[in-house]
Amino acid sequence: MSPDDLGQLLAAYESGQQPARELEVAAVKETLEALVGKAPGRSVEIRVVPYAAVQAIPGGQHRRGTPPATVECDARTWLELAAGKIDWAEAKSQGRVDASGERSDLSEWLPL
Repeated sequence: MSPDDLGQLLAAYESGQQPARELEVAAVKETLEALVGKAPGRSVEIRVVPYAAVQAIPGGQHRRGTPPATVECDARTWLELAAGKIDWAEAKSQGRVDASGERSDLSEWLPL
C-alpha cells in the first residue's frame, strides 16, 4: 500500500464513506507491521478490531497468554494514529483507544 492509498483511505473516512474492506485490512496490517519494525518487542499487544493484532514495544519478557499491556481500537482510529491525523492523547481522551498496562502509551512510537 502506497502513501497515496493510505491518504485516499483516510479521505474516504473524512467524507463519511466506508473504504473497501480489502484496502482497510491491508492498511491495518501494513501499519501494524511498520510499528513492529519501529518498536520490536512483545510487551504490548496492539489489537485493531476486527482485522489484526500484533505484539510490539520493547520491555519485559512475555511468554503466555495476553501480555500485561494491551491497546485496542478500530481500524479508522489506528490508521489515523499511524498517519498522524490524530495524536495519542486526543484519541485516548475521545475514548477511541482502550489502553491498559505498563508501556501501553504508544505516543512515543506514533505516527509511523
